[in-house]
Amino acid sequence: MRLPPIILVIVVAFVFLFPQIVFPQTAAQAFPGDDRDEDCAALIAEILAATPEDEIPVLPDDCLPDDGMSAIELRAAEAEMRRDPMPPVTQVPYQEDVVWTRAYRRMIGAVTIYDAPNGNPIGGLDSGYNYVTIINSQDGFTQINYGMWVPQDTITWADVSEFSGVEINAPLERPFAWMLAEAHPSSYPGGPQNEEYPLIERYTLMNIYGVEVVDGFEWYLVGPGQWVQQLRVAKVQPTPRPADIGEDDRWVAVDLFEQTIVAYEGGTMVFASLISSGLPQWGTREGLFQIYDRYDATRMSGAASQPDFYYIEEVPYVMYFDGDIGLHGTYWHDRFGYRQSHGCVNLSIMDSWWIYDWTSDEAYQDAWVYVFHSDAYRSDLPNWARR
Repeated sequence: MRLPPIILVIVVAFVFLFPQIVFPQTAAQAFPGDDRDEDCAALIAEILAATPEDEIPVLPDDCLPDDGMSAIELRAAEAEMRRDPMPPVTQVPYQEDVVWTRAYRRMIGAVTIYDAPNGNPIGGLDSGYNYVTIINSQDGFTQINYGMWVPQDTITWADVSEFSGVEINAPLERPFAWMLAEAHPSSYPGGPQNEEYPLIERYTLMNIYGVEVVDGFEWYLVGPGQWVQQLRVAKVQPTPRPADIGEDDRWVAVDLFEQTIVAYEGGTMVFASLISSGLPQWGTREGLFQIYDRYDATRMSGAASQPDFYYIEEVPYVMYFDGDIGLHGTYWHDRFGYRQSHGCVNLSIMDSWWIYDWTSDEAYQDAWVYVFHSDAYRSDLPNWARR
């Protein structure tokens, strides 16, 4: 039986607009690309349902251009995945002699300090975020400084991270990202985790080949038929050079939204990594700054007699840029990619060493630090996703 021309046009239009309904096993599917497109999809469905069978549906013109990644675009992305499975970067190698220049330890609870093993009390530290470097051990006591000993059972190992960033070897053709919250990728944007795919572990590096928006959240295409939600990753992408920074200057871009740092020589990206900036109550200030003071290691403390009291000895590779706020190495947590500090920009020890060394020449010691948000934080997130 031959269909009337009008019905045939409607059928063809329906197949074109909704191939996933007619051909559910299609290898490459197209998905709505942003909030407007999602609204358009509902509007198109409503128009089709309301259009009489003997009429051609009139679709809004502005619903057609941005309908997400087409099947052709997805196939092109799959070709890119085969050609460039990884970003053009080289991971900075972990160097034990750089990381363990000192014996880092964490203090447990309130601690009394003595002038010698089994000696006289000379002071103490309130319970809090207390980290020290040790010199010696004797008779059940540990020496934390000259003339300062604490009971050995009040000290434990620090959580020194072995994470390090990457040197960027070529201009980026696409963004790349580190996985922050491990998960199995989904088979489609907005879909559940597909446990048939291998688990993507924390700190895994991956390219981003495409982006779709579902229910207001970006989803990234990171492998053939593999999608991860933006909440689970920290994305690296180029940042325009601020006007005050010269073409030959060295500078770092600190993205508070993504919790990333990118080092530039003029307009060329040379290094990228993860950071931990200030928690909401101690947010890192946005703006354009310059490094004005630097130390191989220095002591940091604050909030005396308060619940958030901290005392941290020998903080490595410190570069102050905004009052007492600086870039520095961190041996007391491994939470890079999430806000964690009292305002400073925390880096792994390897990363702080890399930036410290990169700016060590006299011409670059006052390198620029550009702190900004590439997007706005959301307050309606589950606890695991809050940066």
